[in-house]
Amino acid sequence: MFKNFEDILSVAKQRGPFKVSVAAAHDREVIEAVKMASDIGLITPVLVGKEDEIRDYMKELGMNDVQVVDAADEVEAARKATLLVKNGEAKILMKGFVNTSVFMKAVLNKEEGLRSGRLLSHMAAYEIPGQKKITFCSDSGINVAPTLEQKKDILTNALLAIKSMGIEKPKVAALAANEMVNPKILATADARALVEMHERGEIPSCIIEGPIAMDVACSSEAAKHKGIDSQIAGDVDLFFSPFIEVGNVLGKAWLHYCNATWAGIVLGATNPIMMGSRSDTAEIKLNSIAMACLSCGE
Repeated sequence: MFKNFEDILSVAKQRGPFKVSVAAAHDREVIEAVKMASDIGLITPVLVGKEDEIRDYMKELGMNDVQVVDAADEVEAARKATLLVKNGEAKILMKGFVNTSVFMKAVLNKEEGLRSGRLLSHMAAYEIPGQKKITFCSDSGINVAPTLEQKKDILTNALLAIKSMGIEKPKVAALAANEMVNPKILATADARALVEMHERGEIPSCIIEGPIAMDVACSSEAAKHKGIDSQIAGDVDLFFSPFIEVGNVLGKAWLHYCNATWAGIVLGATNPIMMGSRSDTAEIKLNSIAMACLSCGE
């Protein structure tokens, strides 16, 4: 169990440093975040992009002794950075100053990319004031309306990552509007199907309950009031979102109404991927780097 992001950073530093390949690193904010992680011994970066610009920013920020791989444009930078990971020369891929479509094209390239056979998905982690541990949520950023088979991949991705971080048997809430299975309400039917998949051994080990409403997932008292015997109520590790809107709204509510802090990574490839926004604060970037490092499982 991680109480907060300080715990995640602490454990990641103990396991590191991890080699991170940064695609299109010719950006001051990107290099600033990478330097912060490097300075605390979390990562050993490889900066891929326009070498002259990268070295200018490195000099400005006082960054030395870092491997730089020259690339003429963002397409070449994304390709070279991805190949470093594919060839085992780095463990984590990080998106720099490159268009998302260009970056993902390199990641999904059949010959040179990082395909694993599973669907790519997003997992966020939240430190919510007043809560006893870090809360994970998936998928709130990539898959809009996943099918049942896609949900199986998304859940598998998240469980493998959380287990790599050191949580052996995560408690999972397969969210829906209520606890009754109704064929007309897809979220309830799919939640029950995921529980049954787990019972058949088709999903990594966890304690999963669903369909389960948010009030029961968050409160053992609510579970008792409804007469529900739950092993996870009030102690959920992973909130599993049936559709992107649920996870997205849930995360933003925690951020804006609960003053939570967060981090996020992309899962489902052969290696963890960091694909943050330029608007992310230095804190978010550092937390995301630490989360990606731990999800490597080394």
